[in-house]
Amino acid sequence: MAKRGKIIQLPLFSFLDPEPANQPLEVNRDIEPVLETAVAEIEAEEIEPQPRRNENESPQAKMEFVLDLRVRGISDVNVLRALELVPREFFAPHKYRDLSLRDVALPIPCGQTMPEPFLVARMIEALRVEPGHRVLEIGTGSGYATAILASLGARVDSYERFKTLALAAETRLAQLALDGVKVIWGDGLALAGDSGPYDRILVHGVLDREPDHFLSLLTDGGVIVAGRRMGSGTKIVRYGHKQTGFEHQEIGLARMPALLNGLSHVL
Repeated sequence: MAKRGKIIQLPLFSFLDPEPANQPLEVNRDIEPVLETAVAEIEAEEIEPQPRRNENESPQAKMEFVLDLRVRGISDVNVLRALELVPREFFAPHKYRDLSLRDVALPIPCGQTMPEPFLVARMIEALRVEPGHRVLEIGTGSGYATAILASLGARVDSYERFKTLALAAETRLAQLALDGVKVIWGDGLALAGDSGPYDRILVHGVLDREPDHFLSLLTDGGVIVAGRRMGSGTKIVRYGHKQTGFEHQEIGLARMPALLNGLSHVL
């Protein structure tokens, strides 16, 4: 059974279980940027040298943040624990950190957004991650959801098509004591069948068709959670892998971006 990694010491309440033990972070080294360029991009992201609490955050605010998600329907205790431990303000752009404990999406570089916490929590809860699961994440973004998945004990391969975001997320995640995380600058929609198998696949975007192309990447009984355009709206859909195809479960409405193929060679 995989160990859950400790994120950071926070003098907060905990109505959940005790915090788990520290484990080293495995950082993917396939990304080989020029050092000066990487430093400039990281500085542009306003990443601090070490995770710290936002001065505007209080234990009461953190408690209200988690309890609000619980009241709105997030019932998985392990997911709630991860949301309590992972410091969202550390992943938010500096000028928006006073909004990090509000249920709002925040803009990040490359024209992307950091989804609202409730959307992240709802998708990860639907994924039903268990310790030791191998998880494919498509769309690393800031790395916030990646940190939550890893804190649940998953081994995460997270693909990001924007090099700037991949570098910044890798740097943030390297500051946290998490086990089994890899951030890859690559197109998660174009993986070969031998890249798997994965127990879970989390897609931060809207699929335009049934995810049959992911079947070769899934284990038997594996699960995909993604957005899917339905009528005039977008819904979170949970796809359970069965021998005859997929079993669908609609989780709820959500605002999610369309998925783009290929790498971004500019940003």
